[in-house]
Amino acid sequence: MVTVGERSGATEASAGVEVDPITREVISNGLTSLANEMAVVVVRTAHSQVVRDSLDFSTAVFDPRGRVVAQGLAIPLHLGAMPDALSRIMDRHAGSIADGDVFVLNDPDEGGMHLPDIFMFKAVFVEGEILGWVGCIAHHADMGGRVAGSNAVDSREIYAEGLQIPILKLYEAGVENETLSSIIAKNVRLPAIVMGDIRAQLSSINVGERGLRKLVAEHGRDVLLATFDDILDYTEGIVREEIARLPDGTYSFDDYIDDDGFGSGPIRVSATVGIDGDSLHVDFEGTGGQVLSALNATTSFTRASVYAAFLCVTPKTEILNNDGLYRAITVTVPEGSILNPRRPAPRAARGLTGFRVIDAVIGALHKAVPERCFAAGEGGPTMISIGTVDPDGVSHVFVDFVCGGWGGRQTQDGVDAISPIGANLANVPVEQIERDYEIMVDEYSFLPDTGGPGASRGCLSIARQLRFLGDWGVLSIRSDRRDHPPYGLDGGLSGHPSWNILNPGRPDETLLPTKFTRDIKHGDVLRHVTAGGGGVGIPAERSADLIARDLEEGKITEEHAHTVYGFTGTSPEDPSSTGPREHA
Repeated sequence: MVTVGERSGATEASAGVEVDPITREVISNGLTSLANEMAVVVVRTAHSQVVRDSLDFSTAVFDPRGRVVAQGLAIPLHLGAMPDALSRIMDRHAGSIADGDVFVLNDPDEGGMHLPDIFMFKAVFVEGEILGWVGCIAHHADMGGRVAGSNAVDSREIYAEGLQIPILKLYEAGVENETLSSIIAKNVRLPAIVMGDIRAQLSSINVGERGLRKLVAEHGRDVLLATFDDILDYTEGIVREEIARLPDGTYSFDDYIDDDGFGSGPIRVSATVGIDGDSLHVDFEGTGGQVLSALNATTSFTRASVYAAFLCVTPKTEILNNDGLYRAITVTVPEGSILNPRRPAPRAARGLTGFRVIDAVIGALHKAVPERCFAAGEGGPTMISIGTVDPDGVSHVFVDFVCGGWGGRQTQDGVDAISPIGANLANVPVEQIERDYEIMVDEYSFLPDTGGPGASRGCLSIARQLRFLGDWGVLSIRSDRRDHPPYGLDGGLSGHPSWNILNPGRPDETLLPTKFTRDIKHGDVLRHVTAGGGGVGIPAERSADLIARDLEEGKITEEHAHTVYGFTGTSPEDPSSTGPREHA
């Protein structure tokens, strides 16, 4: 077992320095603005679609001890894992960190999460002393390996997934490690794009370094260090107050991944949430063992998923995602499980597993605070990649994350076509896909009647139909929620299951698995349908106004309105209509 999460004290440097609330607020907002500025730099300078447009990256600022003090508007599941990577760097290079050093890594066994995610960190020196760190993580379009995009579910070992980068210095005292840069460029299919995104990360942390030095100049060393501690203590206090408001007890919930892509059958993710006073503990005992495929997650990614789930059910909007949050929540993960696998377990598709962790934890918390919890969303964004090589030997990699949306909420419907909880991704516009790749998008639409029925409806399924215009390619998909569609709550029903269909409507139409890698040829059509979100509340109690609006917007059909919701009218204003009563 591995249990992580504990209370931390103040730094020696900040002892005796009092920080007033106004100073704390000014510096805290300055740090958050700096992390967001770093994120803007990535968007403006990145080369790949997956970073620039899908927004699969994150930025953060750390104190001298490597504790997160501020994060950008990025992906929560990245940020909860970044402290592990930085901690490994600080332990490995204690006493040998110089001004101008830039560290990189992607190895899950050295603090990384999966190989496409490259972590980059830089210590910020002021007058010869480290006064903080800045970091950026980005999902790269390719890291080599057997399948373009380096995200294939059906890899059996990490060695098949691509280039593993242990903790290394990309820059040493400001001088580039050209050997490392050359090795990276030589081992990926898209060297110009990957190295361009690495430069974007480098630009981001350089901006963060300048910004942090500016804060030191404005407020002074001792005040800034004391404020770091004060921000974290303040956050911890708010989090513990919120936990203390939850009813003490032990609450469990099981959710499932359909299979591992090799016919394993359902994989259980079992979450037991224990609440005791102002502390919260999540134990994943009973979760399935590590699998043959790349669905295995890291403990850091699992903890990040827990933190994201907790933040989703607390009404306090001022809680910052920093180390103060992590202190109040502990997590136990069984060794050898899908959430804590042993090397050389592949981990490229670990994202799906993290989203199922969120679903399981929220399912458990629903038993403690049902009024705050929402039904399961689409199950995590579908990852579609297509790799091709043109006649000149140049590789091209299309990576697309299709975000379906959220499950129904206690007082509102699930949001359609939005990034799932735990991520902060974006659906890429059709026009951009068709401009940059040999792909025609035949359909990108909502499918009516697919949101889980309830007093609050789940998000609709999205159909993304892609026609391949190249000569030959390799298609890889990571999806789920076909055999175990998104659950409903409080009498709400499950959402529509997901589907992958090759060449729909043709004589060779084929129903594809949820996870696979296969060759495709010119003219082949992939139709992917995301799962619909689960509903909340008894469908018969859905507002007639909402049913009529869904009918008007084409989100449900008349037959669905009649048979599922019992709606017999034509509009809520029609005095002759009958149907569900309005919410009280």
